[in-house]
Amino acid sequence: MIRNMKFNEKGLLPAIVQDVDSSEVLMLGYMNEVALRRTLSGDTVWFYSRSRQTLWHKGETSGNYLKVRSVWLDCDSDTILVKAQPMGPVCHTGNQTCFFQPLNKSDIEPNRYPDTTGA
Repeated sequence: MIRNMKFNEKGLLPAIVQDVDSSEVLMLGYMNEVALRRTLSGDTVWFYSRSRQTLWHKGETSGNYLKVRSVWLDCDSDTILVKAQPMGPVCHTGNQTCFFQPLNKSDIEPNRYPDTTGA
């Protein structure tokens, strides 16, 4: 199945991590084929760090590993969903999830991003 996955031009797939118990979305990372194989064959989640350009074992520094419960491929074969049990806060800020900053209409600067769709 891995050979049919649609990795991007850099050999990466987005990987969404969801809490297996609460269904809360915890983070988004990227996996290359090696990170995906390690995740599928082990107990914890691996990513590919785009900034450091190396494999990244989530929790290696903090101790806040993500225990793999299941891994899913989306219908287009270009995104992974990992259902995991977090072993502590997931975000490097100390928050349980990386998604803790709400956005509102008032956060958008007028005319900064003009609508070019014609809608």
